[in-house]
Amino acid sequence: MPATPFIEIDHVTFGYDATRTILKDVSLKFPRGKVTAILGGSGCGKTTLMRLIGGVHAADSGRVVFDGEVVNARDQTQLYRLRRRLGMLFQFGALFTDLTVFENVAFPIREHTSLPEDMIRDLVLMKLNAVGLRGAAGLRISEVSGGMARRIALARAIALDPELIMYDEPFAGLDLISMGVAAKLIRTLNDVTGATSLVVSHDVPECMAISDHVILLATQGRIVAQGTPAELMASSDPETRQFVRGEPDGPVKFHYPAPAIASDFGISA
Repeated sequence: MPATPFIEIDHVTFGYDATRTILKDVSLKFPRGKVTAILGGSGCGKTTLMRLIGGVHAADSGRVVFDGEVVNARDQTQLYRLRRRLGMLFQFGALFTDLTVFENVAFPIREHTSLPEDMIRDLVLMKLNAVGLRGAAGLRISEVSGGMARRIALARAIALDPELIMYDEPFAGLDLISMGVAAKLIRTLNDVTGATSLVVSHDVPECMAISDHVILLATQGRIVAQGTPAELMASSDPETRQFVRGEPDGPVKFHYPAPAIASDFGISA
């Protein structure tokens, strides 16, 4: 019997307004203890999936299931309890610029626990040490590089030892060395802590190197392909091949759907 998924997206449809559907009847399962990469072009609903899992938005229809419990975005008590079990690395870090590195990492611990300050200090320094930045604890956010800021945000995301860690574009804007460091950290933290990791990204090589399972999405959350990194890289499906190989020509078009250009300029046919 297959293991029960840690996170399940069950026939979910969602749109930010009535005119545009972001996800349409999407069903996905994320295995416990694995790194799953969610790849796809901009606007296909990758980040929206994370927001639904975190209860930021409620699905228009369908269910989001977190460890067997249906997420109710309108139940603040439930959300507070579930969010205690997850960590989120936001695309641009979302660090508090008026706080030090130490205070940024300490923030969720103070928010969700009543631990004494000496224990908070030890936990923060442990998390910063895990990402190689214990020596930067006293710096202001304005004093650190972009790559360091991403690692600080990661230390904050794991501050409460979450069972689920969600990464939204963790490699965006990083140089090659910082990108490699971030990728190694994601894999190492997952293996050491036993957490379940979801990685939303456009960066194919990094995701293929660290993931156990890969899901490729298209517009409205349509599942193009899913499987191991090796299976997707070896796929003969034209849409999958175009994305994982970065080919400019193929089924995925450059232009967003639009009427004939003449109609925009009032030119009659």
